[in-house]
Amino acid sequence: MIFHIVADIAKLSFFIACAYALLGAYARRQRPQWTEHLTKRRLAVLGLLTLAVGGIKLIEDVVAKESGPVDEAILWFVREHVPAALNGFFAAFTFSGSARFLVPVAVVAAVALVVARRRFEAVLVGASPIAATLVVWVMKAIVGRARPALWDAQWYWGSSFPSGHTLTTAAFSTAAALCVARLWPRAGSLAMLLAVTWTGLVAVSRLVLGVHWPSDVLAAMCIGTFIPLLMSVANDLGRRRAGNEGVP
Repeated sequence: MIFHIVADIAKLSFFIACAYALLGAYARRQRPQWTEHLTKRRLAVLGLLTLAVGGIKLIEDVVAKESGPVDEAILWFVREHVPAALNGFFAAFTFSGSARFLVPVAVVAAVALVVARRRFEAVLVGASPIAATLVVWVMKAIVGRARPALWDAQWYWGSSFPSGHTLTTAAFSTAAALCVARLWPRAGSLAMLLAVTWTGLVAVSRLVLGVHWPSDVLAAMCIGTFIPLLMSVANDLGRRRAGNEGVP
């Protein structure tokens, strides 16, 4: 099992490196105005590629039903090693990833950004969870994966893949962190750390409660983080192109 994991990591790393090299070559030949921006935002671009490749790999494994044994082993490990006394703590984080919490928070954040005349940031923080919700509905309908039934757990609608709580939390928290980084650059790293922590705890809460497989939440984290990050990078590249075309 360890050998296969290492082999998969090496393969994914190779794909990411090739994709980054091809993107750089395309920018130099077809979009030279992107070159400087791609260099400055190298980490963001590599992050996008990593999330895309990792998400595709997880989706492939789920559809091919290759993740079952690993999923079950990890879920039992979580069940046996997380004290039952922490169930309430993780239930609270599951609530923080629900529509009842995220919708009003996203609306307030978007309105505040509109009032502050930060139009793109308002769109980013408002559109990211909406796009995430659409992705969740479509993928649940297409994949149709059964939820875990290893022990009695609370009932949730829909199929198991991907985790809707995790995906929408990842989308909103990443969008919020990107907004913070744009408004207060020095606080950007802390905001992203908090976003990752929040999303991670929501993801773990779904495993502790026994309502999702590990691959459900891992894929959701990749996809949810990918959405606002792609929007941010695309917006910056678009502004760079428009600025260059406006130069006489």
